[in-house]
Amino acid sequence: MYAIEEFDSCKTKVLKYIIFKKRTENEIRVKFRNQIEENMLEDIIQYLKEAGYINDYNFIEKQVNEYMNLKNMSIQEIKYKLMQKGIEKEQIEKYIQEHSEELEEYERKSEKAIRQKKSNKMDDKEMQQYLYKKGYKI
Repeated sequence: MYAIEEFDSCKTKVLKYIIFKKRTENEIRVKFRNQIEENMLEDIIQYLKEAGYINDYNFIEKQVNEYMNLKNMSIQEIKYKLMQKGIEKEQIEKYIQEHSEELEEYERKSEKAIRQKKSNKMDDKEMQQYLYKKGYKI
């Protein structure tokens, strides 16, 4: 077992990390794996989840909105980026299913924007390959 002071000190360290920038549960585990004893880290994560500081589903929503506002990406690219953050595939699929119309519309607009931007640099075949590689359903 560990002292309450030690728990509070480590909890504060984790809290500073996630307040600076929203993080996934996995990102927190990776960051503090060698810094905080495993059982204490689990308790801290559980505490912060219950307090609403860690919520991977909300993280997905914020990230997707950020991607949609700043980049042209396929749904496949979004999935891949979220999986890189350590979010469970089931949660990502659930979010995508719940927001399928909005995401498909975004993907169509992204594809159109990419086609316009690259049309004078690529022929049709190169464009198709490029979009396919990026995960667009051509």
